[in-house]
Parts: sequence; C-alpha cells; structure tokens
Amino acid sequence: MKPKLRLKNKVVVITGGAGLIGGAFVNAAIENGANVAVLDMTEETFAKKVLFLKCDITNEKSVSESFQKIVQKFGKIDVLVNSAYPKNKNYGRKMEDVTYDDFCENVGMHLGGYFLTSKEVAKIMKKQRSGNIINVASIYGFSAPRFDIYKGVNMAMGTTVEYVAVKGAIINLTKYLASYLGEYNIRVNSLSPGGVFNNQPQKFIKNYSKKVLLGNRMARPSDLVGAFLFLSSDDSGYITGHNLVIDGGWTI
Repeated sequence: MKPKLRLKNKVVVITGGAGLIGGAFVNAAIENGANVAVLDMTEETFAKKVLFLKCDITNEKSVSESFQKIVQKFGKIDVLVNSAYPKNKNYGRKMEDVTYDDFCENVGMHLGGYFLTSKEVAKIMKKQRSGNIINVASIYGFSAPRFDIYKGVNMAMGTTVEYVAVKGAIINLTKYLASYLGEYNIRVNSLSPGGVFNNQPQKFIKNYSKKVLLGNRMARPSDLVGAFLFLSSDDSGYITGHNLVIDGGWTI
C-alpha cells in the first residue's frame, strides 16, 4: 500500500529551509507530495523540484518579490512555515552585555521577519480565501530557561534574552494573526520544540536529557516532522491559534 501523501498538490513555502529544522520540513513536504519553495540566504543542495529563492526576510522588497515569484510559478500558496532565524554579529552575549541597539536589532530581525512574511503571504491567502501559516517558536517562548543545565558550556542558543523575548512574542503574534485572518479561512498556529540535537557539548546534552520524560534524549529533527505534517495538512483543518509543544515532556 502506498503511503498517504498528506500534502499532495499543496504549495508549501519554508523560510530557513537550509537550516536543521527547516531542512527536515522541506524533505517531509516533498515526500508528502507538496510543491516546495525555500526562502533562505544560504543555498543548500535541494531536490530538483524545490524552488530556492535567496530572500532576506527582514527586507520588505525581498520578501514581496519572492512571494510574487512563487505565485507566478505555482499559482498559489497554501502553507507558509516561518523557521528562519536571522541575527546580528553580536548575538549570544550575556544579558548584562547586550546593548539596547543589539537587543532591538535581534528582536526586530527575528520577530519582524516573521511579521513581514506573514503580512505578505496574507495578501495572497486573503484573495484565495484560504491558507495556513505555521510559526516555529520554542518551549522558551512560554517557559523560562533552566540556566543550571547550561553551566560550564559555551552556548548562546536558548539562553539569550533576545531569544526568549522573541519566541514568546511569536506565540502571541500567532494568536493575533489567527484571530485577524480567521474570517478569510486562514489558519495560523505555532510549533514549539524543545531542545533539538545539533552536536551540542556532551555536558549539556546529558544535563538536558535527564529532564526529558520520553527516552531521556534530545529531540531529533525527525521528531518534529509529524507535528509539521499535521499542522500543514487538512488533518488540522479545524485548529487555529494553537501552540503545539514537542518536547518529550520536558516542560511538564
């Protein structure tokens, strides 16, 4: 029996598709029959059927032109997945060392990028009277970091004040967009992963994994794919404004 193609004939746009999580979503979308467009600043080796567009999601002209090209090629956009993570060169400093300008720039790039792509795709989806936006947030968007597990390791991801501020804002931006766009049959949800394995220091992996209920391990990108397919497909057609947590029970 052939596997069900859950995204057959859907046009799925993924920002940050060259990244760890975004890349897993790209592969899953292709395997499930979608036409896929990737917006990123870094071009990886994608399948021939993927439309890659170099796009700066913090630049309104770049975003607008990219969406126009996607519609010209595919005729529509069914799903937008925001998984890009732009940041400046000073990102990763301790809170005491973060300047006001760097804080505003990093929050503005990340949150502003999600806003820009959502605003532009909403123009298209409103005309279609249908659409689906998925924002990648984090468990640190609703739960404070446990700084004890980071002691003795040099890691910026997850511990910076900008990261936590942005991820919390993304969850609430999702709810705003879901309410604002609902009358056009546009669904908007967020996906909040726990820690995803990416060759972090062994000390951190051990500390983090002890707090995970399922398997005592960090998530793999493949652990997020089921949630992505669920939110992208018609299986979740009556769900909007929801934050889906995939953390193995870490935040219970």
